[in-house]
Amino acid sequence: MKIKKKITSLILCGALFISSINFAFADSSRVVTLGANLSKEQRATMLKYFGVNENEVVIIEVNNQEERKYLQGVATEEQLGKKTFSCAYVEPTKAGSGINVKTANITWATSSMIASIMSTCGIENANVVAAAPFPVSGTGMMTGIMKAFEDATGEPLDETKKEIASEELIITGDLADEIGGESGQDKATGIINDIKTEIIKNNTSDTIQIADTINNITNNYNVTLTPDQEQQIKDLMTKIAQQDYDYDSIKNALNSVKDNVNENLSAMGENPNSGLFDTIKGWFSGIGDWVAGIFEGNKDLGILGNTNDNLLGDGAQIDATDKDAINLPSNEQVEGFFSKIWNWFTGLFSSNDNNSSESNNNEVTDQNNEAPAENNSSNDIPTSNTDDNTNQDSSNEPVDNSTDNNLNSSDNNEDSNTSSEEPTNLNN
Repeated sequence: MKIKKKITSLILCGALFISSINFAFADSSRVVTLGANLSKEQRATMLKYFGVNENEVVIIEVNNQEERKYLQGVATEEQLGKKTFSCAYVEPTKAGSGINVKTANITWATSSMIASIMSTCGIENANVVAAAPFPVSGTGMMTGIMKAFEDATGEPLDETKKEIASEELIITGDLADEIGGESGQDKATGIINDIKTEIIKNNTSDTIQIADTINNITNNYNVTLTPDQEQQIKDLMTKIAQQDYDYDSIKNALNSVKDNVNENLSAMGENPNSGLFDTIKGWFSGIGDWVAGIFEGNKDLGILGNTNDNLLGDGAQIDATDKDAINLPSNEQVEGFFSKIWNWFTGLFSSNDNNSSESNNNEVTDQNNEAPAENNSSNDIPTSNTDDNTNQDSSNEPVDNSTDNNLNSSDNNEDSNTSSEEPTNLNN
């Protein structure tokens, strides 16, 4: 009976350990784009951040010329710059999964902003990580995402929609700067996303109705547009209205962006669209997530769950449409945690065996007297301490790497004045 219990416990422990590991394998549907101006060391850091090896994914470069293809005439020369450092990791997902985004060191756009823009360019279901080894604006990131998605699926996105999405990136980013403050990016994202949702959902094409929709949505967010801003958004929405978007296919992505924006703004003490219905909806949504968490256990975050935020240092700017994807433990930390569990289980069984042998050997007094001594001596063996030190070392490895990254970052600061992706340029 005792043996059966031990075997059952070992099987459960082993299953728990195996389920925690994300097995890496070559998959042509996962594509990484790397900024063409990254150093060799920075490229290696970004692959390690994504949690992949070079032979596990398709790797393609994105350069400033490709960035200009869609942003020329929309972005300023200062925003375009001369170099591209931002990277993207894209994984197409099954229908109904929606768009999940995580960003690291991308200052120009939030994860929700990127998710909304992805729906504009025709992407309906995908996991995306957009990142850089040091803070950059990330204007080249959207080009990388579109290029990676096309390569991963083998199907080109509509060129017109790609151009509209690139224009939306700049308009939303500029509006965020004009609104300013902590809530600027969320408000700008919410405004553009909500207007776009209404236009597509209602098949609105009349310019007067578009103008009314813009006015109503901006009032909800307590934002007053300048005439130029209003005209920019009106022109953008007119272009969107002329496309063949299927609302049912992208509504999950659009509604998810709306929910994320409202959640972020509520945390700041601002509550746009916060009627009684929305409040009740938020309550039930929270309860539903809590119940789902109980039955689902660890959430499957896809490639968002493979990232190692520690590699980018303590000052890295991390954001995600799913907050569970922020500050995840590294693979080394996870393995160390389960190593401790395994040692605890095996130690428990070993202790039971010792206790059993003590009770069955009462005839031999000397052996009974030696048993506690053996247990005491086993406690002095530095096995558990060694494991702890090993785990500490492994968890510290990302910090050491981030030091190298900071050095790499400082090397690139010399080019910051010409980079489209340095936030200081955008503020000038």
